[in-house]
Amino acid sequence: PLLAVNLMFFLNIDVLFWAISLLQGSTWLIDPFWQIAPMMIGLFYQFHPLAVAHPLRSRLAMGLLWIWAVRMTHSYFRREEWQVGAREDWRYARMAQRYGRRSAMWALVSFFAVGVTQQLMLVGITLPLLAVHSSPAPWNPVWDTLIFLVAAAAIMTSLTADNQLRVFMLENQKRRSAGLDPILLLDTGLWRYSRHPNFFGEQLWWWALASWAVLLGQPWMVVGAAFNTLCFFPITWMTEARMLERSERRPFYQHYMSTTSMWVPWPPKAHA
Repeated sequence: PLLAVNLMFFLNIDVLFWAISLLQGSTWLIDPFWQIAPMMIGLFYQFHPLAVAHPLRSRLAMGLLWIWAVRMTHSYFRREEWQVGAREDWRYARMAQRYGRRSAMWALVSFFAVGVTQQLMLVGITLPLLAVHSSPAPWNPVWDTLIFLVAAAAIMTSLTADNQLRVFMLENQKRRSAGLDPILLLDTGLWRYSRHPNFFGEQLWWWALASWAVLLGQPWMVVGAAFNTLCFFPITWMTEARMLERSERRPFYQHYMSTTSMWVPWPPKAHA
């Protein structure tokens, strides 16, 4: 199953999406696909002819994955104002601008940055679903239950953080429409305790899923969650560099960075 997933991903995403992006001059297609790819991979493992799993563990793991996919898809289209293909991820847009959108260098870089890297990440983080559907090990009332609860809490953390960010952005839109200055910093709710609570919830979800692989005797499968976390470091640095670009927000965000945890929610340091 793993070989088949990698082959299908390479041909359809790494190669086909890459070719389409060069023709369209935009890498937008990878963003909505990111929301549904784990679901497609999970379903492939679940219904593979060789699949064998404990029914409750399979239903709960896949149920959580469905919830995650629906949440992420809704969040994506809400952020894009319910448009399809209108814009690409700002990080890829800046990379394309740096190398030259129509340059041979960008064609090469985008193949690996947008295609191959995504394959390593998406196939990696879904490896635990292969473990779940490769073992009929009995349900462990302590560890299986704990993993399920942590995974559910992680999804709820990301959902809450995204909704708080959405409310913040809508409020600023109203303020601009009314001729008022926007609020420069979101530091309430979960954002009081973490600069990126949405990133934290997303990582915790995949680490919780990886814990099922460890429980089922496949500890090497945490490599996907580990790679995902490594990728979040440059994502976070790029996001914070962007937050510091506006001179009027820079001192407030620098102070926010000095007092507030980057990912893990934690009581902020006392203000100087």
